[in-house]
Amino acid sequence: MGTTTSRTVAVKQPDLLSATLAFEDPKAFRVKSMGELLRALGIFRLCSFPVLVNNCAKLMSIARTLLGRRGFSLLLRPTVYAQFVAGENESEISQSMEKMSLLGLRPMLAVPIEEDLGESTGEKRYNDNMEAMLECVRMSHSNTWSKDPMMQLKITALLSPELCVKLTKLIAQQPYDLNLLIRAMDGEPINFPGLDESEVAHFLCSLQRLNKIGEASVNKVRVLVDAEYTYMNPGMSLVTMAMMKKFNKDGAWIWNTYQCYLKANIINSPFEARSLLLEALRLSKNEGFCLGVKLVRGAYMDKERKLAEKEGRVDPIHRCWEDTNDSYNGCLDVMLEAISQKPECHRIIVASHNEESVRRAAKRMEELGIDRDGGSVCFGQLLGMCDHVSLTLAKEGYAVYKSVPYGSVDDTLPYLVRRAQENRTVLQGIRKERDLLRQELSRRLRLNLRGGS
Repeated sequence: MGTTTSRTVAVKQPDLLSATLAFEDPKAFRVKSMGELLRALGIFRLCSFPVLVNNCAKLMSIARTLLGRRGFSLLLRPTVYAQFVAGENESEISQSMEKMSLLGLRPMLAVPIEEDLGESTGEKRYNDNMEAMLECVRMSHSNTWSKDPMMQLKITALLSPELCVKLTKLIAQQPYDLNLLIRAMDGEPINFPGLDESEVAHFLCSLQRLNKIGEASVNKVRVLVDAEYTYMNPGMSLVTMAMMKKFNKDGAWIWNTYQCYLKANIINSPFEARSLLLEALRLSKNEGFCLGVKLVRGAYMDKERKLAEKEGRVDPIHRCWEDTNDSYNGCLDVMLEAISQKPECHRIIVASHNEESVRRAAKRMEELGIDRDGGSVCFGQLLGMCDHVSLTLAKEGYAVYKSVPYGSVDDTLPYLVRRAQENRTVLQGIRKERDLLRQELSRRLRLNLRGGS
């Protein structure tokens, strides 16, 4: 009798779950005001035109020239800025975050600062960036927006991209001892083989900047380090792993990001995301630290492919969407299995707008007995996008975070342009979200015509 009952539950549970997480109910948008519905519909409609998304940097530059700084800000603030940015000062950010909290969503604040090759700005700017990151830690911790606050960090806001690239090449030739980096974080003057005097000086300063952020956030705010580009990622991951070893002794406070659209690294050897993840799990076990993972598909596809072709390297991106999905789902299974065995040592944020992957994660959690809101597994989407997924998950009791940039129009504009270009396929393919928004808008219009509420 017991066996029969277990089998019945095992067969029915996935069906119940898939029905619950169909993400097809326009009721998810009933929490939005009429103005928010109209704004989202208008912006998503514009984003459906590839020519606008592909040339958004040029178009915004022209608009700013024609309208002037103030006029451009007046145009952008109630539209694109309001859709994707939380606000400029702490008061505005708090209003946005409190509203999000009422919807059962949690903020993951993101300071919109990053650099690419040729954009390095010197130690003073990096120190200023560090202060901005420390302020982000303070805001994330001091407010009551979330019981388990998170924030995002880009290493290139604190360490030059050029040095990240050089470190990437060096560690391909010789392994680096994490303890060397940890001692440097603590201020020891250590020599790094392969770096010249000025590079060593900058590296030491950068490690100490990261150390200050680690010290400020441990036991308070979880810091999720972004992956950025393949040609600098191994160097950044090395630094992130050193931070993990130092700060993740009793919990996952520093997390690393794994991009599942990658199949090869900078030196053309096979290096799928799953292999990187398995290596991180092995390293965390051997070195005695907890592993936090942000799992993404990836966002720099066009640039990575063009650069690989230009440099005569193997294309590092999977050849098709299906291969990327297989990679993502494989990594997801690896981490969920590890979490089911040692939930106190491993954590993951399923950072995806893909409904199939979200459903798969929820199904595996159910099968492995992982609590929906137990802390080991959470979900993440960008602010202003994929709300039908975020709101449905939150309603069903899952922990859901929204990636929340903040700052002035000038500060966030480069960030918004990059995110639009990186997520162009997502932006151009959000037909379902537009349809659900239209359904909710039509429902309200019908109610208004009938004198309802």
